Amino acid sequence: MLALLGAAELLGMSLWFTATAVSPQLRDLWALDATQAGWLTTVVQLGFVAGTACAAILNLADIISARPYFAVSALLGATANAVLILAPGYEVALACRFLTGFFLAGVYPPAMKMVATWFRSGRGLAIGTVVGALTVGKATPYLVHAFEAATLHAVVLVASAGAALAALLVATTYRDGPYPFERRPFTWSLVRTVTGHQPTRLAIAAYLGHMWELYTVWALVTLFFYDFFTARGASAGASASLVGFGVIAMGGLGAVLAGVWADRLGRERIASWSMAVSGACSLVIGWLMSAPTWFVVTLALVWGFAVVADSAQFSAVVTEVAPIHAVGTGLTLQTSLGFGLTAVSIWLAVEISSRFGWGPTFSLLAVGPALGILAMGKLRRLRFGPVQRQATQPQALERRP
Repeated sequence: MLALLGAAELLGMSLWFTATAVSPQLRDLWALDATQAGWLTTVVQLGFVAGTACAAILNLADIISARPYFAVSALLGATANAVLILAPGYEVALACRFLTGFFLAGVYPPAMKMVATWFRSGRGLAIGTVVGALTVGKATPYLVHAFEAATLHAVVLVASAGAALAALLVATTYRDGPYPFERRPFTWSLVRTVTGHQPTRLAIAAYLGHMWELYTVWALVTLFFYDFFTARGASAGASASLVGFGVIAMGGLGAVLAGVWADRLGRERIASWSMAVSGACSLVIGWLMSAPTWFVVTLALVWGFAVVADSAQFSAVVTEVAPIHAVGTGLTLQTSLGFGLTAVSIWLAVEISSRFGWGPTFSLLAVGPALGILAMGKLRRLRFGPVQRQATQPQALERRP
């Protein structure tokens, strides 16, 4: 079942960066500037936020069983993505990308819940495996685009076909595991409970620091290498797409290994280490346009490994520390705020890169991991410090899934 959900997430999440992967073609097709092209990525984030909010308010995860919910969402996302090739102009393309993100809200979060119904012990590894699979899936459009014969239509349609296949796999094969979650509807009254609970607030704050960096790296790393290879007079298009695929796909390995390590060494510790490495990479890589190619590519692969390695652990921490009756609200609030923040960071990074270059752009991203490390450190001391350990051990702070 873990293999099934991993495959479904890999195929389904290939929709996320299709327009980003073919951004150079779309810019030429509709004479877009850098800001307009950036919005083709940003609007997916906004669509996802809207989708998760609607799903939470309407309690769709409890009203609709997981199998049809995932399958229908993946199929609708595939359709919205495919319509991109028929779009007569930029405005229609934005609408298509918004709807793609909206429907992916029924592909991404439900899969986390679906896999958790099969695991109690080893949940960090299980969720990390699914996060790793969806990370590779998000990189897939770049791999397809790396083939010189791959047209805009080919990249878009391959992603849509993958999502349609994901819908078929889940619809015909998936079933819930032996550890179902208690059904608890989202209510706005619980938002105050979550925001007033310090451990949950710190976990969400750390996640926001992580998200400030993550999706901006994924959205812009290929464009960075396009400029990097162009400055060397190399064939920029295929080389940049291939490196971009490698950087994002490395996060798949990072997510799986981090899941193993987190189950053994602690989620806060692994998350902090991951943010320290990714933050250090973001501080320096943008200033290395003249450095040897092998060095910059290697550093980017390390960055790709670390930047998503901690991703699954933030949600796991919320399930452990949030008040038992407010876990669903905590996860919903975390996801909505995190993806909303990515829209801001992507927009800001595009603006800065067009005016000041890659050095200041990527260095700014290091602010997120730095603040995330501070929040995680404080949470770890709160949960496992000598005084708090004795005082809170019977409470939700010490709960394990």
